[in-house]
Amino acid sequence: MIAVGPKDDFGYNQAVFQGVEALRDAFPDVEVLDAYNIPEDDTAATTMESMVAQGATIIFATSYGHLDAAKQVAAAHPDVVVVHQGGLLDPAPPNMGTYFGSVYEPVYLAGIAAGAATTTGKLGYVYAIPIPQTLANINAFTRGAQSVRPDVEVTAVSTTSWCDPATQADRVASLLASGVDVMTQHQDCTKTIIEATEDAGAFTVGYHADASSLAPEGWLTGSEWDWGPLYTEIAQTAIDGEFVGSDFNGNYRANMASGANPFVQSVFGPSVTAETKALIESAAAGLEAGGSPFTGPVVAQDGTVKVPEGETPPVETIEQMDYFVQGVKGTVS
Repeated sequence: MIAVGPKDDFGYNQAVFQGVEALRDAFPDVEVLDAYNIPEDDTAATTMESMVAQGATIIFATSYGHLDAAKQVAAAHPDVVVVHQGGLLDPAPPNMGTYFGSVYEPVYLAGIAAGAATTTGKLGYVYAIPIPQTLANINAFTRGAQSVRPDVEVTAVSTTSWCDPATQADRVASLLASGVDVMTQHQDCTKTIIEATEDAGAFTVGYHADASSLAPEGWLTGSEWDWGPLYTEIAQTAIDGEFVGSDFNGNYRANMASGANPFVQSVFGPSVTAETKALIESAAAGLEAGGSPFTGPVVAQDGTVKVPEGETPPVETIEQMDYFVQGVKGTVS
C-alpha cells in the first residue's frame, strides 16, 4: 500500500491508513507493507518495485497521480495484482484494476447542510487540482446547496497542491474576508482549513475523514472514507486467485444505490437542525433509490446545457467532468 501523504493528516491518507489497519485485522497471517509520503513521480514506481522485491503480491496505489507508476509495475510483474484508487483503465490488463466510490453523492448531501446553514449565501471551497473528481465534487456540493438556497454562491479556489498548509491558510483567510461563512475543501490534509475556519467562528464541512473533533462548534457534517470493507474484499479476491475477470479487474465503482459505497456521510455537528437533517435524509433516500446529484438540467458557468432536463449521466461521464456549474465562482485552470 502506498499513499501520497502522511497517515495522520485528518484526511485522505489517514483514511488509507485506517483501511490498512482493517486489512491487518482481517488477515492477521498476512504481512501488509505500507509506505506514506510517496510522491506522484518515479518514487512511486521504485517504492512499489521494492515491495514486490520483498514478496508483495498485491499492490494498492492510492493517489490519483500514482496511476502511471501502477501501470508500469503491473506490466513488469504479471503475477502481481495491482489496483489503483480512483483512476480509469481502458482496457484493464488481467492483473490490474481501479476502484472508487461515488464521492460526489455524500458531498451533495453535505452541500445541503451548507446551504441551510449559510446566512451570507457565500460558501468557500478550497481545492487542490482541477481533476474531474474534484470538479464533480465542487459541482455536486453546489447543487446540494442550491437545492435549499438557489441563490447560493460557491467560490472555488485552488492551492495547486494536495497538501500545503501555508497556502491553505491563505486561501481560507481570503475567503472569510469576502463574506464566506461556510468552508469546505478537497485537500488531502484537512486540519489547517478546519482549524482556521473554527477559529474564525465560521462553519465547516469536512472531507476524507472525520475531523469533527477539530471544530466542536462549527462542524456541520462532511463525507469520509471507510475503506476497510472494500480493501478487504479486493485482497480476498486476489488471495483466492479469482481476480482475473472479477469486478475488480476493471473500473470498479460503488455508489449509494449499491449499498457498498466506501465514501459515507460524516456525523452531524451541534448546530444542524432537525429540519436540515430531514432534508438530507430525504435526499439520501433518493440517491439510494438510484437518483443522482447530476440529473438534468445541469448548466455550466457559460450557460451551456451539459445534461438535458430529466437525463442522468453515467458515472463514466461524471468522472470526466471538466467544467464548473452555474453558481460556482472560479475558473477551471
